[in-house]
Amino acid sequence: MKAKLVDEAEGLREVLRRHEYLYYILDQPEVSDAEYDALMNRLRDLESQHPDLITPDSPTQRVGGKPRDGFVKVEHSAPMLSLDNALNEEELRAFDGRIRDALANEPYRYVAELKLDGLSMAAQYRNDRFVQAVTRGDGRVGEDVTENARTIRSLPLRTTSGLDHFEVRGETVMLRHAFERLNADREEQGLSRFANPRNAAAGSLRVLDPSITASRRLEYYAYYLLVNGRSHFPSHWESLEALVKMGIKVNSKRKICRNIDELLAFCREWESKRDDLPYEIDGVVVKVDAVAQQARLGYTARAPRWAIAYKYAARQAVTTVENIEVQVGRTGALTPVAHLAPVEVGGVTVSRATLHNEDEIARLGLQVGDSVVIERSGDVIPKVVRVHTQGSYRRRFQVPKQCPVCGGKVVREEGEAASRCINVNCPARLKESILHFAARSVMNIDGLGDVLVDQLVDRGLVRSVADIYDLTVEKLAELDRMGKKSAANVIRNIEKSKQNPLPRVIHALGIRFVGERTAGFLAEQFGELDRITSVTVDELQQAEEVGPKVAESIYQYFREPRNQDLMERLRSAGLQFEYKTRRRHAGPLSGLTFVLTGTLSIPREEVRQRIEVAGGKVSTAVSRRTNFVVAGEDAGSKLDKARELGIEVIDERKLLELLEKVSS
Repeated sequence: MKAKLVDEAEGLREVLRRHEYLYYILDQPEVSDAEYDALMNRLRDLESQHPDLITPDSPTQRVGGKPRDGFVKVEHSAPMLSLDNALNEEELRAFDGRIRDALANEPYRYVAELKLDGLSMAAQYRNDRFVQAVTRGDGRVGEDVTENARTIRSLPLRTTSGLDHFEVRGETVMLRHAFERLNADREEQGLSRFANPRNAAAGSLRVLDPSITASRRLEYYAYYLLVNGRSHFPSHWESLEALVKMGIKVNSKRKICRNIDELLAFCREWESKRDDLPYEIDGVVVKVDAVAQQARLGYTARAPRWAIAYKYAARQAVTTVENIEVQVGRTGALTPVAHLAPVEVGGVTVSRATLHNEDEIARLGLQVGDSVVIERSGDVIPKVVRVHTQGSYRRRFQVPKQCPVCGGKVVREEGEAASRCINVNCPARLKESILHFAARSVMNIDGLGDVLVDQLVDRGLVRSVADIYDLTVEKLAELDRMGKKSAANVIRNIEKSKQNPLPRVIHALGIRFVGERTAGFLAEQFGELDRITSVTVDELQQAEEVGPKVAESIYQYFREPRNQDLMERLRSAGLQFEYKTRRRHAGPLSGLTFVLTGTLSIPREEVRQRIEVAGGKVSTAVSRRTNFVVAGEDAGSKLDKARELGIEVIDERKLLELLEKVSS
């Protein structure tokens, strides 16, 4: 019997170590949080009942996974401990009972905060200036991600605390709309999708190039304020309020709960509202408010006794894959979609789930007829998590050799995850291109949605995106569900779209690899669409964040005769082809590119603005086109790269002297 328990405990440890590696190190979890928690709880139970089974390296005896190589390791001012979990209301009531007994029935209250599903990060400030950011890592040692964190706009570079030195701890998250946009961009580029916003946030914060982090639009929500590794205020609620006053973002969805019933009501309320939030949550964090009581309650080896995470149940269900079909996107990418036996997940009936690409189907080992676990997470498209049981009658999915919409040839280029229809006149590609063109964040043509676009293309009224500007009220009024009033509204919105600035026009073209951010950089760099269409691949790379692959895609797009015709038709329609850039190209520093690295005494944004006002450019990456690298304290790999390429390195003092000469 003892040998069996020893084997079970060791087996659990090995499984948990693997999942920790996938989750914390690679950001590629294979199981849900609920499944992981169940394994951890089973191991805890075994070790609690048989203490002699505990080993020093057991997952129950440490906080989390170790940080991976690639970043400087930094020790935290105080351990960033994890939290124990309450998986149901009974366990939360049991936690409350332990608090009540430990405090000998003296009055206490809780602070309830939404448990954001992201990556924990500590931000250090000195004299109200942001100086360093460190990921949670294993709870005692994390990774220095200062340069990446600087790109998070919700993390202030300056505050108004009046403190000499303090630390903010919080959660780095990716909002749902940013997550969907990121995955759409990755699919266009033939890259694999991120599984969920948490993975996307973690991967974005821990990339080596800060420009990639900047493009992902992360958010940071603070939940602790520490001075010298300890709370600076007598209560947690006061700390949160102080953070707000200091100009640091704190989630407003929080509440003081004076008893367990109020606490449970808060948990139930936000479980029912979680789909209405712009970010993912997986529960509620509960903390005893008074810091003095926290100190008396103390800690276990891995978690505080005065706090707990109330975890919401995973919204999963088991159903059968009845068929797999493919959808064709605007770049021609073929996306397999599972047609499911309808099943309710989190109050919504689900009958379809994306399978992303053929590699994902192979990874899952999925065939038509299999029983699968599906998961729905807020506004995120339902996904297949894994095969539950193989079907009695299975059918293997194969990507068609001809496009299911137009019959055109389907190819899969080397190094890409997606197969594509290469017929540029494919109706499916045209429909998706029009929907992209009309999207709110692009040309913002309200009323030009799926139903109307289907009719316009199917009836031959629109054979090119440019045909949108030839539509009339009379033509639209003849379509199903379109009266004259509705038709007039659509035409009015089409006319209004002509006033959109050049960055939106570039984005609307649907050039592969060119999203909203890159379109803005192109407009800033070249000022006119005609210049973009005529420059070389090397010249295109002068635009910020435009590398060889993106530049080649842009160049080839404008060499295509059909696209040249599209440009002329859009010009004739009256779209904006010129852009008044914010950068002075004729200043004293015109033609010079600077890269900033390390800690500077003044905010980087201020330095950037001063350089750009003088006509210079500030890039995030060192390349052979860089003229100067400005190195502050603790300069990192960019300094090494500059020396390797023989680029001149100057310090902050020399940069300021140069700017002063310019302004004099």
